[in-house]
Amino acid sequence: MYLQHVQRVTTISKEAFLSDFFRTQTPVVIEKAIEDWPAYKKWNLDYIREVAGDLTVPLYDDRPVDHKDGFNEPHAKMRMADYIDLLRREPTRYRIFLWNILREVPRLQEDFEYPDFGLRLMKSLPMLFFGGQDSYTFMHYDIDLANIFHFHFEGRKECILFSQSENKYLYRVPHSLITHESIDFSAPDLSQWPALRYVNGYRAELQHGEVLYIPEGYWHYMRYITPGFSMSLRAIARNPKNLSKALYNIFIMRHYDTMMRKIQGQQWIERKNEQAISRTNKHLGGI
Repeated sequence: MYLQHVQRVTTISKEAFLSDFFRTQTPVVIEKAIEDWPAYKKWNLDYIREVAGDLTVPLYDDRPVDHKDGFNEPHAKMRMADYIDLLRREPTRYRIFLWNILREVPRLQEDFEYPDFGLRLMKSLPMLFFGGQDSYTFMHYDIDLANIFHFHFEGRKECILFSQSENKYLYRVPHSLITHESIDFSAPDLSQWPALRYVNGYRAELQHGEVLYIPEGYWHYMRYITPGFSMSLRAIARNPKNLSKALYNIFIMRHYDTMMRKIQGQQWIERKNEQAISRTNKHLGGI
């Protein structure tokens, strides 16, 4: 598995971003894009505890997918104050995923602006993500294949990215948005997952105030090196192929997978995981 470091820039103009990164669909870390935001100075775990501590939040961990799980159904719930206390106290696998800050804590919107990178950002969908030390997301891509701007706050976070062109080597699970859940992408066992020897991707480590541009449909694995949180802003996919795939995922694939879980139960999940391995291994024969 070859991972090159994501290019980093201190600042960037709209024109340079569009020509050098958006049109080439290349990830980039912008180090000083939000220093004029109130959030740059205010947003940390203590501040979130202050403004949202009484809210009950959905939590997710890294347990394998079960056929009984609904789409994005949380594994547990907890008061935000208690969750942040947990993050401070000890490592935990619990994460907050796709937390809509406009709906839950409208006052937080006053702390940031929608930056002008030359793309129309979806202003109804700013989402927050929280995690404890060493918690991580499975390697996945977003259902809408959007262009993502991922702003990180407090602590450090590791991000590993692959484009859709690497699908044949990634042990992609059919009828889903994830790769095989047993793969540890921070330190993969290449004897168990030999196709990963041929995959090419990117790695970035984010710190407070930095933003990572994730191009359309890129696979991403996120690991919290220390407790922290991030906010994602997104713009609709521009590539017609990606846009049509997004519509398929939202209106067909997701519902088909839900139906098959109800009909076949855990056998459906196990069969998909087996297919992820067998289909990927077929590509090894041609190398």
